[in-house]
Amino acid sequence: MPIDGYVDYKRREYCNDLECPIQMIMNQKELDSVEYNELRDICKEYCLHTTYEFHHWLIDKGYLLVKPD
Repeated sequence: MPIDGYVDYKRREYCNDLECPIQMIMNQKELDSVEYNELRDICKEYCLHTTYEFHHWLIDKGYLLVKPD
């Protein structure tokens, strides 16, 4: 649910910004193809980065975490 005057985080924006090697290969594959989904499984199970790094990337990029009441 977008908030007026703000933009939502785009899927894999972090991965693309960091030029993750797995993401760079995924970008060359057709969405939802067998190869794409195999690479996606690697990301889900063996991500090279931590949630700590992701959280601080969000802060550095000016993102806010918002939770409705």
